[in-house]
Amino acid sequence: MTFESLSSPTMVIVSLTAALLLLSRDWRVSVVTLAVQYSGVFVLTALSWPLEMAAVKLVAGWMACAILGLALMEMPRRGREEISPPLSHALFRLLAAVLMGLMVLSVAPTVATWIPTIALGQTIGGLMLFGLGLLQLGLTEKPLGVTLGLLTVLSGFEILYAVVESSTLVSGLLACVHLGLALAGGYLLAGETVSEVS
Repeated sequence: MTFESLSSPTMVIVSLTAALLLLSRDWRVSVVTLAVQYSGVFVLTALSWPLEMAAVKLVAGWMACAILGLALMEMPRRGREEISPPLSHALFRLLAAVLMGLMVLSVAPTVATWIPTIALGQTIGGLMLFGLGLLQLGLTEKPLGVTLGLLTVLSGFEILYAVVESSTLVSGLLACVHLGLALAGGYLLAGETVSEVS
């Protein structure tokens, strides 16, 4: 099964999911968006890796989403609710995401020339996830936002790294990193709840 025809639509989907994670204030929307993002990472990784190895990314990603979702469901309602930020906050994040997208579109052709076997869709998708994940890390201090930012950055790195390395061991280790980040995020969310209750 080849995924070359899905490269461009998937690149758009992962870019939109990363932007939505940056803008979303609802934890349910964030977890579902992350699951869709992992589906896109699977398709872009499958351009370079065998289907079985790329499926590891999908399974590990969905398991990370399940871990975060379960941790958030266990939080008391008061701990899950976020104060709605002012409109200027959302507009600033949207403008920052647009600027990051323009920067990625201008840099991606140059990066694609550095790695001869990479597709332009992989380059743009990986750089968008990497850039918007770093942006999220810089704009949030909440455990959920930091965890989502780290998982997004790692997903962008994996798309680019999959082109140059196809080791089964590396695939397994990166899947363990995803699960470890999700467990750490769940632990921090539980710790935040305990501190609010006590």
